[in-house]
Amino acid sequence: MEQKKPVTILMADDDADDRDFARTAMEESRLVNELRFVEDGEELLDYLHRRGRYTDPKDSPRPGLILLDLNMPRKDGREALREIKSDPVLKMIPVVVLTTSKAEEDILRSYDLGANCFITKPVTFEGLVDVVRVLDKHWFQIVELPPARRSHEP
Repeated sequence: MEQKKPVTILMADDDADDRDFARTAMEESRLVNELRFVEDGEELLDYLHRRGRYTDPKDSPRPGLILLDLNMPRKDGREALREIKSDPVLKMIPVVVLTTSKAEEDILRSYDLGANCFITKPVTFEGLVDVVRVLDKHWFQIVELPPARRSHEP
């Protein structure tokens, strides 16, 4: 299948190593999508609502997919997910929970809060490359993502 138009992927993860591994895995997988990072749920919502340092749309393009860690400081992924999926504009953005947790409670709660997918982070870099390739195929080659829209756009 042909790659569709590049999409911005926004990854919310407080672990610098995980962010670096994700960037490298995307490069190794030759994904053309842009990967941007925030470090916690507060920053994620600032990005999505274009607050603070994210007021310029060039610095905060609307993501076509959010990769969300559950365990982060300030505002964890569960709280952020609840806010995203309760917002009429943001709820259309697919959210993939990508976390170290395998707890049944986290899986059930994530889906209950509106997660589109739950993936336990692989323990190896090769495993992460495989996950990135599967995410690319599923979300960017097969699935039709909703068109971008924001509450303040016409």
